[in-house]
Amino acid sequence: MTQPSLSLVDTDPAELAVDAIVIGLHSQPDEGGALLPAAGAESIAAAFDGRLTSTLALLGASGAPGEVTKLATLGTISAPLVVAVGLGDEPTGSAPSPETLRRGTGAAVRALAGSNTVALALPLPDDEDAPGVLRAILEGALLGSYRFAGYKTKPQPNRREPVAALQVHVPDANDASAAAEVTRAEAVARAVRLTRDWVNTPPNVLRPPEFADAVVAAAAGTGLEVEVLDFDELKAGGYGGIVAVGQGSEAPPRLVKLTYTPEGVESPKRVALVGKGITFDTGGISIKPAAGMWEMKSDMAGAAAVGATMLAVAALKPRVAVSAYLAMAENMPSGTAYRPGDVITMFNGKRVEVYNTDAEGRMVLADAIARACADGTDYVFETSTLTGGQVIALGKRIAGLMGSDEAVELVRAAGDRVGEPAWPMPLPDEVRKGMESDIADISQTNSNLDRAGHMLQGGVFLREFVAEGVEWAHIDIAGPSYHTGEPSGYWSKGGTGVPIRTLLSVIDQLG
Repeated sequence: MTQPSLSLVDTDPAELAVDAIVIGLHSQPDEGGALLPAAGAESIAAAFDGRLTSTLALLGASGAPGEVTKLATLGTISAPLVVAVGLGDEPTGSAPSPETLRRGTGAAVRALAGSNTVALALPLPDDEDAPGVLRAILEGALLGSYRFAGYKTKPQPNRREPVAALQVHVPDANDASAAAEVTRAEAVARAVRLTRDWVNTPPNVLRPPEFADAVVAAAAGTGLEVEVLDFDELKAGGYGGIVAVGQGSEAPPRLVKLTYTPEGVESPKRVALVGKGITFDTGGISIKPAAGMWEMKSDMAGAAAVGATMLAVAALKPRVAVSAYLAMAENMPSGTAYRPGDVITMFNGKRVEVYNTDAEGRMVLADAIARACADGTDYVFETSTLTGGQVIALGKRIAGLMGSDEAVELVRAAGDRVGEPAWPMPLPDEVRKGMESDIADISQTNSNLDRAGHMLQGGVFLREFVAEGVEWAHIDIAGPSYHTGEPSGYWSKGGTGVPIRTLLSVIDQLG
């Protein structure tokens, strides 16, 4: 679906000629649950002669975060519809948290599918926090309007098209910093929406060669350098992990490298992004149970996020040199598939004893990480749908985070800023001890097939392929990368685009 147009306006919200206008609504627990219009809605509340909140209450509004209530204006203001989105309790500061606004905006815009033009009159502080709050509103609006096009052959009679145009009310529509936030939000949202499209695409349509082609096509004209290694080149280059995982499929593996070099920056910091691109994961010879296996089409969410992040990097032009490595394979059982018991020689020369072919992600990532370090980098940030252990430990919203202290803190802080939380986890010595192999340098999983600390085993394994002196972080997004429930906030059902906004925030910090 086409991304909505986005513009800034400073006209009185009550006079905007739009199909609907979104305002914020607070609850007031200390006032017996009375409702309070959020900042930005003053002129609209005045037009209702003090009856706005009481009417919304009659319609069931409570001000709970993300709650959406629609009210026909009957000519009271220019817009025919007011949409009140709950922002929680009245804040003690000048605005609710950015994430509350991001989620609330997303919910409101999604609820307004079928409208052509929607205006947002939501609270903006008048201090140094204003750009971050505006960014949250803009991102929430653009991401909340996302819908995957799908493959239905018949028109859906009750299907309402997403909002086509968004207007965001600000104090000064000509303010340069506000305009810069619009430019950034558009670039970021395009990246997130593209990632969602790739993740939501059926696995028979997006196999490794097609995925590589799609990334190359998306990078055309962006200024990014592109390198693609096919199966024969991977084999000749010593990428044993990628070859082993990919050799079981008739759709051969790929390694895609995208490179951004900033202009006019002497000796920039170097960042490598690495993503797992398993376009479908059957588990291989260690085959998965049938129940829920269809969701393994999303096992390439890490590579999708990393590839799309590079498109945003090309548009935003940070003062950091950024390269991305997308390791793509399809993990299938066949007569040519790799087996438990195999010993694989990896790109950096280390030998790995395989115990479970369903732990394939770490095999392709290890090669990609080793290649990134061989090319030269100061930081490696890798993201992958690596382990079910992440979901068990941290749920569907919080990523698992492992690595060196500096890189882990960069990711953790960035995730907090953008609403993509990640929780730092340890890499205990006893977990590494359990991965000793009798015949190779390391076993791919615990040598006794003990799943205790399964998420940590993945991080411990990947650490073996990070060069000395390189700061690194592993972001396990098995849960947050794919949303199986009903749409919520700015998340639709399916791919989420996590952790694109985190990675971009980290790059900003390093610039």
